[in-house]
Parts: sequence; C-alpha cells; structure tokens
Amino acid sequence: MTIFSVKLVFALAKFKFSVRSSFFQSAASRSFCSSSPCSQIQNVGFIGLGNMGSRMAMNLIKSGYRVSVHDINSDAVKTLSDQGATVKETPSKISEASDVVITMLPSSDHVMDVYTGPNGLLQSQNPLRPWLFIDSSTIDPQTSRKVSQAVSACDLKEKRDHRENPAMLDAPVSGGILAAGAGTLTFMVGGSEEAYLAAESLFLSMGKATIYCGGAGNGSAAKICNNLALAVSMIGISEALSLGQSLGIPSKTLTTVFNSSTARCWSSDSYSPVPGVMEQAPSSGDYRGGFATRLMAKDLNLAVSSAKEVGATHPLASQAYGIFDKLCKEGHDMEDFSCVFRHYYGGRDEF
Repeated sequence: MTIFSVKLVFALAKFKFSVRSSFFQSAASRSFCSSSPCSQIQNVGFIGLGNMGSRMAMNLIKSGYRVSVHDINSDAVKTLSDQGATVKETPSKISEASDVVITMLPSSDHVMDVYTGPNGLLQSQNPLRPWLFIDSSTIDPQTSRKVSQAVSACDLKEKRDHRENPAMLDAPVSGGILAAGAGTLTFMVGGSEEAYLAAESLFLSMGKATIYCGGAGNGSAAKICNNLALAVSMIGISEALSLGQSLGIPSKTLTTVFNSSTARCWSSDSYSPVPGVMEQAPSSGDYRGGFATRLMAKDLNLAVSSAKEVGATHPLASQAYGIFDKLCKEGHDMEDFSCVFRHYYGGRDEF
C-alpha cells in the first residue's frame, strides 16, 4: 500500500470516529430533553446573588432567558429586578416557576438548607417542575453527592422520555468576579454526562468553557483540588520572592527568571504577589479585589476535611490552611490571598 493510500485510510477512519462521536453526543442531549429542546430553555431560577451569582444571573438575562431570582439580600434582588428578573420569596417558589434552577451559595450548610430545608427547592412540590438543578457553589464533594441523591429521589412533574426524575449537576467555577461579569468563567462539572451535554448551552451563556469531570461530586472535587494547588503555588512563589529580596535579587528580575524556567506558574506569570511587579495584579492595588483570603482559607478547609474523610495524605493542604487562617485572624481576610507575600513573609513593595 502506498503512503498516500495509508494516509487516506487513516483520514477516513478519523472522520468516521468524529461523526460517530458527534452523533452519540447530540443523541444523548436530545434524549434528555427532546420534549423541550435545550436550545429553547427559557425559565431559569437563580438563588444566591452575591458577587459571583449576581453577575452570572445578569448574563442569563442578557442571553434572553426568563430569570427568577431569590436572595436574602434585598439590594442584590432589586438590582436584578431592575434588569427584568422576577423576584420570588422562597427557594420553593423558585422551583415552582423554573425549568432549570442554578444555585451559587457560600457554604455546604447553605446548600443543604436551600435544597432540603423548610421552603427549600425540593420541598415545594413532589413531583417537581425543574428537570435540572445546577449547584455552582464551592462546597465539599460529599455534600454535592448528598444533594444529588436527594434530587434523584424526587419525581418529575413532566416526564422526559425515559427519565422520571430530575438531574443534578455540581458545577463550581473558576475565573473570579471579573470573569463572572464578562461571561468568561470556566465550569467544572460533575454528574450525569447526559445532563451535562443538555446544559452546555446554558453554561456557555455564563462562561467560556466547560469541563466534564465525571460523576456526582467530581466537579466540587476538581474545584477544591485546583484551589489547593493554587494556594500552595502562591505560597511557594511568595516565599521564593521574599527570599530573593533578602538575598539582593529584585523581584522583577527573579520573576523573569521564574517565567523563563521551570518555576513558571500562574502565580508568577499572571498574578504576582509583589506590589509593583504586575500593574494589573491585586497586589499592586494594595491587595484590593481579587480572591479574598477568607475564601481561600474556606476552600483549603474543604480540601483538608475531604482528605481526612478519604484517608489521603495532605501535609501541604494542612500547612497552607494554617497560613491563610492565620492571615484571616490577623485582619487580612478581605484582602486578596496573594497578600501572604506581605503579611506572612514580610515581603517588600517594588514600585
């Protein structure tokens, strides 16, 4: 067989695989919501209108969805109401008015209460109207799995092909407040792949990318693992830059070394903890904005708790949590987490 023939056979095989893969993906999406095509989802409920949730809900409104909202913060609710959202008094009322419900809440306890507590999403009626629940909160994987089981135990008011029960996706995000506003978040999604494919267009109304991570709880697991790695890298870069200053190496020079060699990471090339090295980084704005130290401490606590529950070795998670918890107790909880350079290591500005 000639080289040309081999290439032709290989190309045809790739084409067949691509078509087959696309067929099965679209078929999965159709089977989940063929009675009401996913492209025609209109009624979306949103609970949790904090810095992230309010911006995500706003992007859904801009994308043309009919959005119902609920939050205990009346100012946040009014802002969304002024943009066309319908306000509901309780999570149960959100459930009654929505085909899909998205939650973005501060903690595992808040999530459990909103879903299973009095006037919760699952208490409004059984069977339920929503065919899909999406939780974008950063919580422990165990809670995500408990909520998923509770959702799956309910019946659907309107059956969807072979499905008689609603689905649940845990879909925490990466990107922060700016990405939430710009609609460029990345979603890490756990749950049924069928439900993930059906909801992908909804995710892309709020973000730029979605990553399917596997079964229920895997999205939450991916998020806390990502933030553990981020915290450890920020601590490492901060310690190295502080040591470099003590040894007489300017941080700008050492940053150039890092970013041209094996130490390169996001904390060195995009988010320097040294004030004056990167103009756009929170460190150069006195650590205002960005990702609050208290949130990093919270996520590290989730990582430590999860590691203990499954018996995983976690010395760096424990040490990182101790460092950021200390910063919170010293009054730096609202500053960007890169403030570890200044307040823990005593690093100096380089404007």
